[in-house]
Amino acid sequence: MVHNYIVKSRQQHPLHFTLLDPGKMGPDDLVELATQTAEAGTDGFMIGGSTDLSLEKVDAAVDAIKEITHLPVILFPTHASSVSGRADAIFFMSLLNSESRQFLIGEQIASARWVKKTGLEPLSMAYLVVAPGMAAGKVGQAQPLPRDDPNLVVSHALAGQYLGMNYIYLEAGSGASAPVPADIVKAVREEIEALLIVGGGIRSPEDASVAVKAGADIIVTGTLVETSNKLKEEMSQLIEIIHSG
Repeated sequence: MVHNYIVKSRQQHPLHFTLLDPGKMGPDDLVELATQTAEAGTDGFMIGGSTDLSLEKVDAAVDAIKEITHLPVILFPTHASSVSGRADAIFFMSLLNSESRQFLIGEQIASARWVKKTGLEPLSMAYLVVAPGMAAGKVGQAQPLPRDDPNLVVSHALAGQYLGMNYIYLEAGSGASAPVPADIVKAVREEIEALLIVGGGIRSPEDASVAVKAGADIIVTGTLVETSNKLKEEMSQLIEIIHSG
C-alpha cells in the first residue's frame, strides 16, 4: 500500500517526490531523470503535468520507470483519459478552488470505475492552487488563492480534510517565480491533520528547507528536475535538506 509506505516513511523524515511529465520528454529521458533522482534519494515518483497526455505516453512512462526502481509511481493526472492502470497509485484529487465542475468532480467521476477495475490505489487529495498558479491554475480554471490570506487557504484545506481527504496539496504552479509562502504553509500545518504536500517554485535546498520547517510533509519538484545541468548533485543536496527536516 502506497499510503502506508508514505505514512511509515514520514515517521522517519519529511519526503521528496519527483514529478516527471511524459508530455515533455520520451521514455529514455524519463528513465535517465528517474535513475538520477532515485540515486539522489527521492522517495517516490509522480507522473503527470501536461494537459494533452495520451494514455500511451503515460503507460510507457510508468513501465519505463518501474523497470529501474521499486519506489512508488503515483499518477498525478489532469484528465481521466490519461489514467494508467500500470501505476501503483493515483492522487485522486479535487481542485477545490476551481470554478469548473469538471475539475471539482467531473474528471473524478469519469475515472472512478477505471481506477477500481485496474486496482490503482486512490490517494484522496484536496488540490489547492495558490497564486500565481501558472498553468495549473489556468487549465484547472482556478481562482488562485491569495498569497497574503492564510486564513482563506486554511479554510480550503480544512474543507478538504473534513470531506475525508488524506492529503492537502498547496501548489504555486510549475515554474512559479516563488514557492508557496512559508506563513501559509505554517498556518495550514497548524490547523490540519492530513499530510501536507507543497510544490511549485521550489528551486533550491533553501526553498525546500523553508517549506519543510514551515510544516510540509512532502516536497515536490518538477521544473528543477527537468532543467538542472547537475541533476544528481543538486537533487542530492536538496533531498538531504528535506530528509534532515
